[in-house]
Amino acid sequence: MSVIPLVFTSGWASGINAYAVVLLLGLFGATGVSDEVPAALQRTDVLIVAGVLFLCEAVADKIPYVDSVWDTAHTVIRPVTGAVIAALLAGENGSLPELAAGAIGGTTALMSHLVKAGTRMAVNTSPEPFSNVGMSIAEDLGVAGVVTFAIFNPVAAAVIAAVLLVLGIVIVVFLASRIRRFLRRRAQRREEKRLAGTGGPRPPG
Repeated sequence: MSVIPLVFTSGWASGINAYAVVLLLGLFGATGVSDEVPAALQRTDVLIVAGVLFLCEAVADKIPYVDSVWDTAHTVIRPVTGAVIAALLAGENGSLPELAAGAIGGTTALMSHLVKAGTRMAVNTSPEPFSNVGMSIAEDLGVAGVVTFAIFNPVAAAVIAAVLLVLGIVIVVFLASRIRRFLRRRAQRREEKRLAGTGGPRPPG
């Protein structure tokens, strides 16, 4: 059972920034900081790909509306990555069946991803871009800090991740009206583009 806290924490972090989790864990393992990191995550090609994708996400995640498009595209990628990382951790440790670990990591990643995506939708209803940048930086620092802490104290890190997940769900519930507003605006933009392409009249603003 000792691997469960690290599995849960990596799942939560993967739902926010999967590439950062792969990169951090891989570097911790490759540099000898931790013996718990699976060899598959320490491979040079994996680290290079994760680093490039992390840089792409670092840019896309700070641009209004582009961040939501990026989140939509990663609705499957982040939970799958969380499940794979969890299964690898369990396989190396041997204290938890890989299937169960993958389920925990994938489910936690999906929940934190939905919280992140919903929060960004609400933030995108604001006309200024600075809130997106602030949210993105806070998320990056949060993932880096919690994952690093999990290497040295997995139980405490898992508690922090659980608290942040619950707080995120509560925040999304309170921001539900702004999220619906974002979805309406996005649907309106799509309709305007469709009508512009067909030469039809624009809907009233």
